[in-house]
Amino acid sequence: MNTVMTMDEAHESMRQMRQVFDVVRLLEAETVQKINENKKHPEGVDPCFAFWRKSHPCENCVSFKALEAKSKKVKMEFIDSVLYQVVAKYVEIDGKAYVMEMINCLDDDVMLDSEGRDRLLRKLSGYDDELYIDALTGISNRRYFEDQIRKMKASAGVAMIDLDDFKIYNDTFGHRVGDVVLKTAAKVIREGIRKSDIIIRYGGDEFLLVMPDISAEVFAEKLKQIRKNISEAKVPGYSQIHLTVSIGGTLSSGDTVEDAIIRADQYMYQAKLRKNMVVTPDVVSDGNLEEHESSRFRQKILIIDDSEFNRAILAEVLGGEFDILEAENGKEGLEVLEQYERDISLVLLDIIMPVMDGFEVLGEMVNRNWIDDIPVIMISSEDSENLICRAYEMGVSDYINRPFDTQVVYRRVYNTIKLYAKQRRLIQLVTDQVYEK
Repeated sequence: MNTVMTMDEAHESMRQMRQVFDVVRLLEAETVQKINENKKHPEGVDPCFAFWRKSHPCENCVSFKALEAKSKKVKMEFIDSVLYQVVAKYVEIDGKAYVMEMINCLDDDVMLDSEGRDRLLRKLSGYDDELYIDALTGISNRRYFEDQIRKMKASAGVAMIDLDDFKIYNDTFGHRVGDVVLKTAAKVIREGIRKSDIIIRYGGDEFLLVMPDISAEVFAEKLKQIRKNISEAKVPGYSQIHLTVSIGGTLSSGDTVEDAIIRADQYMYQAKLRKNMVVTPDVVSDGNLEEHESSRFRQKILIIDDSEFNRAILAEVLGGEFDILEAENGKEGLEVLEQYERDISLVLLDIIMPVMDGFEVLGEMVNRNWIDDIPVIMISSEDSENLICRAYEMGVSDYINRPFDTQVVYRRVYNTIKLYAKQRRLIQLVTDQVYEK
């Protein structure tokens, strides 16, 4: 698989590889080609010959073969009776071709009997397992995503799968049971996908699923089947635990997997509003409801700002993923809050406004007990330390200074909504348990 990265990413990847390999180095494509064209030691000291101390190129240069095939190649190399493992991997760094060469000097006690052969194979392939396999679940880990598929462009279905109420399992039964839950979920997902599909433990209780070359209809059906299989799964030794997942999925064609994940993550958090649900761009599906328009579950954001220009910018940045409500002063903002109350997922609030300013709005939200359920992000050009401290003391979740980076605003808005959605779900679950008791 080709790897596309920046030079900073390449240096970080090499740093990680040095945890496993004795030598990790980067060769320019031009250098590799020159070595294999000349067939003689070039004038000066070439990095390849300097390392291997040879007066001529290798007969079977693994780096040249990796460059030709634009892939990863592995070979064994004997130098003065010492056995080396050489892994060469084609990479593109800042648009330029390179070969990343990783070398291990194998131990002298590696034998070529059956036991030695197995050990040798582990030497050749073990670095993938060591770097890229999640020790708990046995599936690929976040590092595999970062190193191998983050920048991959492919026609594929991309889904984020999040375990509902996982924190409750950990807090109630302990982390050992939480581990069993994660292993159970990973096993069910893996058993329900194709060999060509990629399942990754993306972080904590979130799984990333990449399904290459799949139609929208089949992709949606696969996700619904995974949701059903997990809801029917038994957690070994804990029959009282009934697993459910929230799944968001989207198709990627032409953009990177990383870009598709952003969309899939947004759909997943729409699913979290009800839990045990699959949300794709066209369909929402759960155990009770077959199909609905996904727009019914879009979160609402209220922008309270006296500047029409500022409201327009924020609406443009956020309107693709959220329903936008607007008010041009604090009084109008409170009227909108009275109408929608907790159906509003977030308030973006200016400070200096006519009729009623931002702090007066905050005061009303505190008095009406809205501030605990509706997060507020203040966006203002006022950078006084006293004003910022006052805003946090009154309960705002975040404070953003103007001028701002639109992508930073989007990410902070999205993360705040995501956090509060989890908190709401946990509170509801605890409340339900209290009523049951």
